[in-house]
Amino acid sequence: MADVDSTGDTGHKEIKVELGERSYAVRIGAGVRHGLAEVIAGLGARRAAVVSARPREWVPETGVPTLHVPARDGERDKTLATVAELCSRFASFGLTRSDVVVSCGGGTTTDSVGLAAALYHRGVSVVHLPTSLLAQVDASVGGKTAVNLPEGKNLVGAYWQPRAVLCDTDYLRTLPRRELVNGLGEIARCHFIGAGDLRGLPLAEQIAANVALKASVVAADERDAGLRHLLNYGHTLGHALERATGYRLRHGECVAVGTVFAGRLAGELGRIPSARVAEHLDVVRHYGLPTALPEGPSVAELISLMRLDKKAVDGLAFVLDGPRGAELVSGVPQDVVARTLAGMPRADH
Repeated sequence: MADVDSTGDTGHKEIKVELGERSYAVRIGAGVRHGLAEVIAGLGARRAAVVSARPREWVPETGVPTLHVPARDGERDKTLATVAELCSRFASFGLTRSDVVVSCGGGTTTDSVGLAAALYHRGVSVVHLPTSLLAQVDASVGGKTAVNLPEGKNLVGAYWQPRAVLCDTDYLRTLPRRELVNGLGEIARCHFIGAGDLRGLPLAEQIAANVALKASVVAADERDAGLRHLLNYGHTLGHALERATGYRLRHGECVAVGTVFAGRLAGELGRIPSARVAEHLDVVRHYGLPTALPEGPSVAELISLMRLDKKAVDGLAFVLDGPRGAELVSGVPQDVVARTLAGMPRADH
């Protein structure tokens, strides 16, 4: 994993995403958002566009003339129409390629704003201030930006690395309990892709461990040529569940169920022993996450949705645990997938 550096007496942690000239720091800790003006000054930007799904008072000063654009978190606004509207606002403000865009919100906001920054003038600097746990441990780091189509989740996007990420843990104090648990879904799945057992650690340390793992993977495989597939552990079924439930279930909740399923499927394929299968269930339960399929979506519907997954270039594909650790497994027989899904418990509400 990438190194985690402590920064003096503040208790803040800093993790470097090593990508040569495009390297950047992820700062984690209480109050780190107040370093935004310093970051912007370091970029030499003369103007900023701040797109925020949070109240104006949550956004720190930028130190430069600033356009404030309200946004809404949520999958329903994670569309090309949203990106087009943002770019129009940037243009009306006179934002140039040498200026900066700032996102402040959850993962859907960082995704949409990141894609708008990637497309506007063929690329303008972006800084993320993720305000949800899910965004801090996953969406804001790594440079993947995307929006949804009716046909599937995250099907239109670009790789566009931020210039900095400020994960202010003060933001997390405002989250409803369900939204906090939602972020724990990504932390739970990291147990099986190299982060180690994070149960019992303070939340800031769990965030730092997840970011460090992701930073090391992104540095080795920025554009999903191989290793980066590991970060999709639990996501193949997870994304299908999001769509099948009309996004009634949160992303992290769906990834949690997908993680339990990944353990069961790996067991069915003889890749891991029963104790390791049970460990998937134990870890997900520890974080207070759902472990059962929701009522409603049929096995056939979920399989059809999983075939739309971006990894599925050869039939059904999943990132699965195994004797060499987690890896992408392509061409998984449909009957095994169907049998494993049918064996999953269903939630009673």
